[in-house]
Amino acid sequence: MRTASIHRKTGETDITIKINLDGTGEKRKIDTGIGFFDHMLDAFARHGFFDLEVKCKGDLHVDGHHTVEDMGIALGQAILKALGDKKGIRRYGNEMLPMDETLALCALDLCGRPYFVMDASFQSEMVGELDTALVREFFYSVSYAAMMNLHLRILTEGNSHHEIEALFKAFARALDQAVAPEPRIKGVLSTKGTL
Repeated sequence: MRTASIHRKTGETDITIKINLDGTGEKRKIDTGIGFFDHMLDAFARHGFFDLEVKCKGDLHVDGHHTVEDMGIALGQAILKALGDKKGIRRYGNEMLPMDETLALCALDLCGRPYFVMDASFQSEMVGELDTALVREFFYSVSYAAMMNLHLRILTEGNSHHEIEALFKAFARALDQAVAPEPRIKGVLSTKGTL
C-alpha cells in the first residue's frame, strides 16, 4: 500500500494528514474547520478512491487563507511521499468532468517539475465559509508540494459551487489515473530514467 502521513505545524496552522493512494475512497475523516472545504476534500477522496484522514487547526479567526494554503502544501507532500520512487505508475492523468451546467478539465503530470495553470473565475466571492479566491491557492500549493504539473480549467461556467466541486472531482480522477500502476512500464515512464 502506498501510504503517507504528514504533520505540518506552523504559527498559523497545525495539520495532520494521512493518505492511502491504494484505498477505496470509503475511509474518509476530514476536519479543517471550513465546512465547504471539508466537503471538497471529502469529494476528492471519494472520487479518487483515496483513503484520507485530515485534522487541521488553523487561525480561522484571521481568515481561511492559511488553513487552505497549508492544507494544499500538506496534501501535496503526502501525495509525493506516498508515491515513493514512482516506478511503474502511469504518470499522466486527465479528466473532463461535468457537474450540472458546469464543465471542468484537469490534466496533470507527476513529472517532478512543478508547474501550475488555472483558468477559472468564480461569480461568488464565498461558497459557504470558503473564500473562492483560495481555490487557486490550494491547487497551486498542491502542485508545487507534490512536484506535479497541474492544469485546471473551467470550460463551461456556472454556479460557483458546481465549478469548484467539478474541479476537485476532476483533479481526483486525473490523479487516480496518474498514480495507477501500469505493468508494461519498467522503472519509470521517462526517457531520462527518472521522475
